Amino acid sequence: MALLTRIRGPRDLDRLTPGQLAALAQEIRTFLVTEVSKTGGHLGPNLGVVELTIALHRVFDSPRDRILFDTGHQSYVHKLLTGRQDFSRLRMKGGLSGYPSRAESEHDVIENSHASTVLSYADGLAKANQLLGKNDPVVAVIGDGALTGGMAWEALNNIADAEDRPLVIVVNDNERSYSPTIGGLANHLATLRTTQGYERFLSWGKDALQRTPVVGQQLFETLHGAKKGLKDFIAPQGMFEDLGLKYIGPIDGHDLTALESALTKARGFGGPVIVHCLTEKGRGYHAAENNDEDRFHAVGKIHPETGLPIASGGGQSWTSVFAEEMVALGREREDIVGITAAMLHPVGLAPFAEAFPDRIFDVGIAEQHAVTSAAGLATNGLHPVFAVYATFLNRAFDQVLMDVALHKLGVTFVLDRAGVTGDDGASHNGMWDMSMLQIIPTLRLAAPRDADQVRAQLREAVQVKDAPTVVRYSKGTVGPAVPAVGRVGGMDVLRAAEESSGAHRADVLIVSVGAMAPTSLEVADLLAAQGITATVVDPRWVKPVDPALPGLAAEHRVVVTIEDNGRVGGVGAAVAQALRDADVDLPVRDFGIPQEFLDHASRAEILAEIGLNAPDIARKVTALVSKLDAAPVQA
Repeated sequence: MALLTRIRGPRDLDRLTPGQLAALAQEIRTFLVTEVSKTGGHLGPNLGVVELTIALHRVFDSPRDRILFDTGHQSYVHKLLTGRQDFSRLRMKGGLSGYPSRAESEHDVIENSHASTVLSYADGLAKANQLLGKNDPVVAVIGDGALTGGMAWEALNNIADAEDRPLVIVVNDNERSYSPTIGGLANHLATLRTTQGYERFLSWGKDALQRTPVVGQQLFETLHGAKKGLKDFIAPQGMFEDLGLKYIGPIDGHDLTALESALTKARGFGGPVIVHCLTEKGRGYHAAENNDEDRFHAVGKIHPETGLPIASGGGQSWTSVFAEEMVALGREREDIVGITAAMLHPVGLAPFAEAFPDRIFDVGIAEQHAVTSAAGLATNGLHPVFAVYATFLNRAFDQVLMDVALHKLGVTFVLDRAGVTGDDGASHNGMWDMSMLQIIPTLRLAAPRDADQVRAQLREAVQVKDAPTVVRYSKGTVGPAVPAVGRVGGMDVLRAAEESSGAHRADVLIVSVGAMAPTSLEVADLLAAQGITATVVDPRWVKPVDPALPGLAAEHRVVVTIEDNGRVGGVGAAVAQALRDADVDLPVRDFGIPQEFLDHASRAEILAEIGLNAPDIARKVTALVSKLDAAPVQA
């Protein structure tokens, strides 16, 4: 790593020769494979942008020139070139974030990690530069997959409106987001990739015609005047130019000389320019290049030589349980169809797609469209299941509310990675879904506590024909089954309070939500050790609140809710409201995620840090019960 260790900032690149730059690119790839294999992370996207990132930092002067990355999956190379080369705790508590982070470096302008947003940021920054009298260019790097998002095209429509704002849009075209890019835009970009290119043709024509006596120059000028039509004929980039955007490309995204030349031209243009770069996801690492699924988009800890995962203790994941049950349901019911937003494998729909290829729809990175398209499918008698990360459903709230719920349509939303997810940081924690969805009329929301409940509640969800249903579960390995010992209404009783001598009521009713069941049972055990009796129930369907809950609560002195969701507007708030509406006046304590953006760390570390673990909860509940015991008896 002789060259890489000498890079402490982007301007250190200026002193390197072309041969040294090529050697640096190889060092970076070796570094990425070695280090990310130890920690996990987004390996494939970064291997694909090594030369592109080097060229960006050689042509543009960061941080004066703002370089922005859509999603930030591909920011590891950028980190290395801006002086951050300690990857030993990548995505761990106290280590580097897996995305751009303004707390880490002045070179990180935005830290969004939801796709299709960077062009809107860039538009605003460029407008601000113009108003402030600055002529510094803004550079936005966006993948072809993110260009399937409608927000990107809203931004392009506005960016093209101003010819004198220096804004360079670098399209990193690797034909993939997580999976191969889907849709009409993908087909258009594919046409550009497979075309030899207008510029080369025009260069040949200029030389040939200008050597032709008498009429050659006149013919060339006529040809050049027809440039727009000729471009559409030879390389149909007219879609971009019709928007008023200068187009440069396609460029070999691994040719440093070609990249620097194209980016230098774009920088000098003085207005909005698209530079279309063709890159290879996972380039230089055989295991990624030979992986047709996602080119190692994101990996856990792996063996660097083989790319095979390092065993982590086994156990089935929440996602794989859903995947199996979806295939079983598909065999039983021909009306069930699957929808994914460019995440077929991560959300577990790949087995369903393989079994029923005509009943799966990958809409690209377009969650809003996915939801309303699902509404259309449901209107025509099918039952769509849209599987998506919990954090990404935030982007389609209006569509869930107005296009599905208002129309009383049977659409099932399966929310993967719900609650604290940890190592991907603030934007990927699924901590808003149960709060956001609580306010939607008619919607029913299930939070399974174990694998058996994932299967059962998914089946219950797809039976509903006149309202949206939601099934949400955690990231990672699903724990052992948590059996019920009884039933009250539609709720499972996980632990019945032991009768204490002379007590007319049990002390605490613990309402356990989803994956927090083991924690809730541990809390009950800790309370029992203090002589405090507790009942633990799993509502299963947390919205609406089970009608039997207020009556059960009235048999206790205190109600406690434990959920892996933000405290504001979550299940705890809904339970408290239900008790008030039923005139059950009891102390209610809600334990959940504080409404703040949580730094990256492991799930266990975050839960401990925010006090969402059994010892901390039991301590606070014990104090509350002691306070009640000490209160004077009302006459």
